[in-house]
Amino acid sequence: MNVADVIRDRLQVFAVSEEMTVNEMARYLRERRVRAVGVLDRSGKLIGVVSQSDIADKVAAENKDSGAMRVSEIMSRELVSVTPEVALDECLLRMKQHGIFHLVVLDSEDVFRGMFSVTDLLQAIASDEKARADMLESLLFPQR
Repeated sequence: MNVADVIRDRLQVFAVSEEMTVNEMARYLRERRVRAVGVLDRSGKLIGVVSQSDIADKVAAENKDSGAMRVSEIMSRELVSVTPEVALDECLLRMKQHGIFHLVVLDSEDVFRGMFSVTDLLQAIASDEKARADMLESLLFPQR
């Protein structure tokens, strides 16, 4: 199983502008029920990632005004990315190596295709394990 298998059915790629306020971005995350998004510059190019953790660590913990701060001030610029063809075990390894919970998905032409999260990984593993358990059950207890 690879990244493409997990994100294939997604209808939307979530991203915000670097000029958006942190307050606006927090509402964007909440309304879409996501924890991290890509950050785009004025030309639509991916330049960073911002997450709920960034808000907690760089705004709330520092008692800063989220209405006055821009996303560009708190986003992560060092991107850890994968292509849709990358296997899930490699995603887990990259997340562990970098101490992160989200990977940027870029296609072969470096076009932003969304985020791949640790939650995506856990859901894929759980789904795979359930399918294996169901197969084993049907083998052991065939219905007649």
